Amino acid sequence: MRNSPVSTAILIICVILYFIEQTNGHPEDADTAIRYGAMYAPMVKKGQYWRLVSACFVHFGIWHIIANMYSLYALGPGAEAILGNVPFAVLYLGSGFCGNLVTYLRDEKRGRNSVSAGASGAIFGLMGAFLVIALDPRYRAFVSIRSLLVTLAINLVYGAASRRINQWAHLGGLVSGMIITFVLLLFV
Repeated sequence: MRNSPVSTAILIICVILYFIEQTNGHPEDADTAIRYGAMYAPMVKKGQYWRLVSACFVHFGIWHIIANMYSLYALGPGAEAILGNVPFAVLYLGSGFCGNLVTYLRDEKRGRNSVSAGASGAIFGLMGAFLVIALDPRYRAFVSIRSLLVTLAINLVYGAASRRINQWAHLGGLVSGMIITFVLLLFV
């Protein structure tokens, strides 16, 4: 990750925030997650729109952050190398924002007040990015579409099987990651 400053910075911010959560509460506690920026529809509705991005850096427990940071470590540097630092940041933050926006809109429609956090909407945005990148002849040789589809399928099935996983953030991140990358590749 030496040549991936944005991926590295995101990883470091997430880990530091996790340890701050750990020392000032409990990361698996909803109140702690909300205090540190988790997406919570009632607060977003009151104008705390920044939660649609900050939630991408807050995690619920050690396994949650390990899974997401490993995924960032595996996917981030490749996407950052292809797109560039600033476009990668736009992709990551845009996908995370869109995933949380989809969650917020769903919560509002159903009258729910779930607490949502984690980098997985943005991570799914990176998977969506690689789906688009794999279709670009300039980069096709660098992406195994089969491995990507298998990984994506496993994550979607696992997410659908667990009530604790925010599948809406995943789908919002995936679709927005594809759209953002399509636009970004026009300029790369």
